[in-house]
Amino acid sequence: MNNILFKLTVFVFITCLFFSCASTSVRNDESLVKQQNPEEIKEQVLNDISQIQCSNDYVLQPGDLLEITVFMEDGMNRTLRISGNGTITFPLIGNLKISGYSVAQAEVELVKALKQFIKNPQISMLIKEYGNKTVYVLGQVKKPSAIQIPPEKSLTILEAITSVGGFTDIANTSKVKVLRLEKGKQKSIEVDVTQITKQGNKSLDISLMPGDVIFVPQSMF
Repeated sequence: MNNILFKLTVFVFITCLFFSCASTSVRNDESLVKQQNPEEIKEQVLNDISQIQCSNDYVLQPGDLLEITVFMEDGMNRTLRISGNGTITFPLIGNLKISGYSVAQAEVELVKALKQFIKNPQISMLIKEYGNKTVYVLGQVKKPSAIQIPPEKSLTILEAITSVGGFTDIANTSKVKVLRLEKGKQKSIEVDVTQITKQGNKSLDISLMPGDVIFVPQSMF
């Protein structure tokens, strides 16, 4: 696992481990549903982050840091950040626009550009670090993902969960966690999403900040 995702994993796990004594609750009633234990949470978070890392569906954005490997061409291997105009600068080809493409599509574009210089280039591209407008939706949602906060707009918990397909059938929707690093300190905000969806309590649908992690635990009866 690359460095940034490892740090994120440690942050999520430690926060989940201690949320019972360090969380800020924005719900009104205690849930009677048993929560996952820390080891189960750790295993699920690791699995979700691994899936995000390997996913070809994520759309590349300015600010994303990429690790690009050219097979049998070690001198061309680069770790590059996508510029504000959506391009990277790569040996031989110069600037190449890849923002807006999936990882798989960006690999194809880079291969096309390199073909005039290298015979049958083979490219591997990995996201080492997501841009600073990214939030992570993990746990019991249909498609755990890293998603972008839209420019000039806010993104709420419910919007983020909806954008990844909603909850699974075994999600504990009354104990959703927003994990946040604020002024160097770990913070866990507990949100009862059922009060938003079923009771219309919009005040609980808080806006997300870049780097936030939404974690939806599993219901265990």
